[in-house]
Amino acid sequence: MIFWHFSVSFLNITLEGTPWTLLSLFYVTLLDVMEKESIDSVALSDDDDNIIAEDVRQLNSTTIKGKKTLKSKVWNFFDILPLGADQKLKSQCKKCGAQYMASSRYGTGNMRRHIKVCKRNDTRDIGQMMISRDTNSLSLGSIQYDSNKFRELVMACIVMHDLPFQFVEWAGIRAIHQYLYPDVDTLTRNTAKADVLKAYQREKLKIKAMFEEVSGRVSLTSDLWSSCISDGYMCLTAHFIDKEWRLQKRILNFCFMPPPHTGVALSEKIFDLLCGWKIEGKLFSLTLDNASSNDVSVEALGSQLQLKGLLPCNGEFFHLRCCCHILNLVVQDGLKHIDRAIEKIRESVKYVKGSHSQVRKQKFLDCVKLVSVGVKKGLRQDILTRWNSTYLMLDSALLYRRAFEHLALSDSNYKSCPSAEEWDKVEKVWRFLQVFYDTTLVFSGTKYPTANLFFPSISQCYLTLKMALEGTDEYLRFMASMMWVKFQKYWADFSVILAIACILDPRYKMTFVELCYKKAHGEDSLEILLVRNKLYSLFDEYKSKSSHPTTTSVSSRPRANEATSYLESMEVESKLDLFKEFDDITSEEFSYAHKSQLELYLDEPKMSRNVNFDVLTFWESHQYRYPELAAMARDVLSIPVSTVASEAAFSVGGRVLDQYRSSLKPENVEAIICTRDWLYGDKDDNEYENTRELMKITQDIMQMSLKEETGEQTTVCSNF
Repeated sequence: MIFWHFSVSFLNITLEGTPWTLLSLFYVTLLDVMEKESIDSVALSDDDDNIIAEDVRQLNSTTIKGKKTLKSKVWNFFDILPLGADQKLKSQCKKCGAQYMASSRYGTGNMRRHIKVCKRNDTRDIGQMMISRDTNSLSLGSIQYDSNKFRELVMACIVMHDLPFQFVEWAGIRAIHQYLYPDVDTLTRNTAKADVLKAYQREKLKIKAMFEEVSGRVSLTSDLWSSCISDGYMCLTAHFIDKEWRLQKRILNFCFMPPPHTGVALSEKIFDLLCGWKIEGKLFSLTLDNASSNDVSVEALGSQLQLKGLLPCNGEFFHLRCCCHILNLVVQDGLKHIDRAIEKIRESVKYVKGSHSQVRKQKFLDCVKLVSVGVKKGLRQDILTRWNSTYLMLDSALLYRRAFEHLALSDSNYKSCPSAEEWDKVEKVWRFLQVFYDTTLVFSGTKYPTANLFFPSISQCYLTLKMALEGTDEYLRFMASMMWVKFQKYWADFSVILAIACILDPRYKMTFVELCYKKAHGEDSLEILLVRNKLYSLFDEYKSKSSHPTTTSVSSRPRANEATSYLESMEVESKLDLFKEFDDITSEEFSYAHKSQLELYLDEPKMSRNVNFDVLTFWESHQYRYPELAAMARDVLSIPVSTVASEAAFSVGGRVLDQYRSSLKPENVEAIICTRDWLYGDKDDNEYENTRELMKITQDIMQMSLKEETGEQTTVCSNF
């Protein structure tokens, strides 16, 4: 009926006065055209015709010149709903039931977009069934493309995996992106760089906010590094304990350091960086290596900070030397003259690991099987300039002692096998170096406090040297004598704050420090008096700046004496001298009962060293009992005893500034390295620890894959 009304209206307007035969012919032709167009359109019911007519009337039907047909493909996915109370034309998705306005004035854009993201639109693959995080049940889902999320992921990929900015322009990467989503945004290297710099600025604001929330002080480590093109860079790392009593490490800057690298230039650079972070008033210590320029720089920086009164105890504990560097220098002096037994071990490892002949390796493997060596650790080749590699070489060779001895019997060309006495000497040297190697590993930690572990560990090294000097082995005595001179030099120059850190560990306290000084300097040494005075002086400074009560009573205050109350109730006119004297004695007794928090802590029994113990957890649980002492412990225990945290960043810098990207701008290098540390610092620490463990076990391991005469590949003892 709509067609008839429409046609008659049209004829009355445009063909008035035309003969009826011509009008009939025109009408028949119009019906044929409309019928052909209806073949390609969505079939409408009578109700749909009425809805369209209603919609036409809503849109001012006097302007419509033809019938309204549904030609769009969206109507294959939507149904037109009957008019509701609001008299608005609406459509409903056939899949999920979502409703949209269907009037022609709104168009079909919203419905087209809904078809692309409809959760129930595509069920072709069961792989689209995903576990719902809200209901823990199976639900249909579809992936929505978010350009901002895509750029964020690309930025994270570049930072996490040390990729160049040009990575986004690689043809292969773009092909993968377009395969996954044809309408993906095409990124350029400038866009990727801008995203990294944006993330760097965003995370930098978060770090600044974190420093504002830190109630304690911040300790620093710093070191210099040269890139592959000899550009100097400075790494400045902050160490602090947050409000939840967790040790935090953040790289603050990895900035370009132009020459000259003098002490004055270094101090000015560090001070400018600290002012940029606004933490110059929250510093406690600065750990540096033993370079002479560092001594000048830390003295100048400490003086500049102390003029403003920004350091505790007048900056007495500000400078700390890297203990790992000290140990390295000490042991290197002892290994300057290698014993013949160690040289034979080195030659034996070279003989077996040499690439000249596979026969040697096969013979050694046969010996390993014959003597039933139940280890999978590989042989290590040492590096002459690294004493720890020599220790690891001895450690691996001792495991295969019987295999080497058997190889000497079966292989006439093997001439460098140590004798039984030389093997015993090698084992003594290995045990001697093990103490220093384990101590270096303890000092290199970044996830736990190391200041409290310095004194127990370095005391073991001290006693080891003393025993070697007093022993009968000539080579060990010679090594110890070479090491003793340098050890004494740095032992006398070590910071007292590390002894205080040991005292703040409830497993050791003052007793262990006193015992170590008695072993080193005898009874009544002046050093222990110096440590005690510095400890109380530092505590008094924290106590003076604290708002908590400065003393703690051992027992609660007694109630009022009933006898006194009785006498007061009797309204005694004059107090007897006996009661006055008694009151004075009582007040004196309670004055002795009041002790400081430090004294109470030292008087308590020590905790067992054999239990799994976390010193930060202890002080977190005792921070309300000892508020001033806990605040002091927070700052002291955050001191790092080595610069390993800063040196670990140089391995990342070497991958960022490699031979292919040596022209990368310093600000971009800093943004990449700092953002990586701030976003993925824990993963990098795990990777660094795993890398050290991997180097310890598998570096320089021989990979043997020998072929038998039949041509079949046989793999035996692949760890060699």
